[in-house]
Amino acid sequence: MRPLTDEETKIMFEKLSKYIGENIKLLVDRPDGSYCFRLHNDRVYYMSEKILKLATNISRDKLVSVGTCFGKFTKTIKFRLHITALDFLAPYAKLLPMDDGIREAFKVWVKPGAEQSFLYGNHVLKSGLGRITENTMQYQGVVVYSMTDVPLGFGVAAKSTQECRRVDPMSIVVFHQADGAGDSCGSSSLSDEDSSDLVEFLHHE
Repeated sequence: MRPLTDEETKIMFEKLSKYIGENIKLLVDRPDGSYCFRLHNDRVYYMSEKILKLATNISRDKLVSVGTCFGKFTKTIKFRLHITALDFLAPYAKLLPMDDGIREAFKVWVKPGAEQSFLYGNHVLKSGLGRITENTMQYQGVVVYSMTDVPLGFGVAAKSTQECRRVDPMSIVVFHQADGAGDSCGSSSLSDEDSSDLVEFLHHE
């Protein structure tokens, strides 16, 4: 287990900033103590410094996991969020500090009938979309909630807020963000237009 390099920190923080903006600093400077990120077996773990000190007593080859896994780095040095980071990121996604003042973060709410589909790894269709934050741009990272404000996972807007109002019910409006090492592809079938959007998103990633 070791600290992240400057490059690794930059890559991970760029991914986290898509969901919680500048609130990243609140993950480290917390009122209940100091917290940090550490890399172990390509996975990034989030823990208090107290837990970190205890973990140093365990040899590297015996250490399986420590703290909360936020995600992992792929062989191409891309950072993939894990679903285990959701409980820590969702509270900070409520308000994002912006140059023009404080505004609501980018969120998507799915209808009850679409919750299970999303949790199984499928994309969100327009028919399953309950609400979406105003002025959400295409490819913006979003936190996905149930209609009762229970955080379900992460996604990437396949369409902007304005486009969501015009597309047909079977169009994909939110790409499911993989919570493992795989691509952001669920089991939903894609139209030619949606496939092009997904390829462009993955290239952008």
